[in-house]
Amino acid sequence: MLDIIDTHQHLWNLDRLKLPWVKGVPTLNRSFEISNYLKAAENSGVTRTIYMEVDTHPDDKQKEIDDMTLYCQADSNEMLGMVVSADPGKPGFAKFLDANSYNTFIKGVRQVLHNPEQAPKSCLTPEFVQGLRALGKRNLLFDICIRPAELHDAVELCRQVPETTFVLDHCGNADPYIINGQRKIGSSSSDSTFVHSKESWQNGIFKLGELKNVYCKISGIVARAETDWNAETLAPTVNTCLEAFGENRVVFGGDWPVCTLGASLSQWIAALKEIVSTRPTVVQEKLFSINAERLYQL
Repeated sequence: MLDIIDTHQHLWNLDRLKLPWVKGVPTLNRSFEISNYLKAAENSGVTRTIYMEVDTHPDDKQKEIDDMTLYCQADSNEMLGMVVSADPGKPGFAKFLDANSYNTFIKGVRQVLHNPEQAPKSCLTPEFVQGLRALGKRNLLFDICIRPAELHDAVELCRQVPETTFVLDHCGNADPYIINGQRKIGSSSSDSTFVHSKESWQNGIFKLGELKNVYCKISGIVARAETDWNAETLAPTVNTCLEAFGENRVVFGGDWPVCTLGASLSQWIAALKEIVSTRPTVVQEKLFSINAERLYQL
């Protein structure tokens, strides 16, 4: 069985953290604990994980870090690191990094860029760019979670900050049905977050793939899978990302429990294994674990 490092594992306890966004998603509006994740990942091959921040209320961001640090410190847990929440463009970002500089479990930072309050190009302000340069100096990475129609902003950002390593979340938030030709642009949802064209997404993915400081996380797309989906539904999106980034700059992400909007974690892993099954074993190993070991310095 392939050894799997899940680089995008969520957890949340709603008694500890306020998550305003889950109120609009009834199936996610409850607590998801480590025991629930371990059950979901059972017999899947997952041996290690990287926690991904959950866009909690600003008042709870340090509490989230402190709670997840305890998980990372526990010998009984698979969690070996975390990507934490902070806005590189806000005053106090450097102070935040200083306050948490002792914490070797912190591998990087994410600021979700597809929320409605995030204006296009907000990641290209001088303050944001300067914050990302500070991450590179500290050997911390930045996860890009951006609207797929704005991948050109991500390209410009990553070009401006070559000294920082970036990870593009969720295959650039592609709608897999647009990429596989089953859906036309703009017809997927009333939510404009994921409106894009196949051509614009492909163009952005290949431009990002040309930048050696950018990795692509093969994750997220299964959350939008509909009834009767299968591996072929997702394959065009996955294969385009693998072609654009190559075998050395792709990593697997489970995106549990958000993935359960479309499939179980084990179903997602099985589908991805099927998609890459004809590729050399070493390429599969790089996707599922080897690249993550290097990227997160495990």
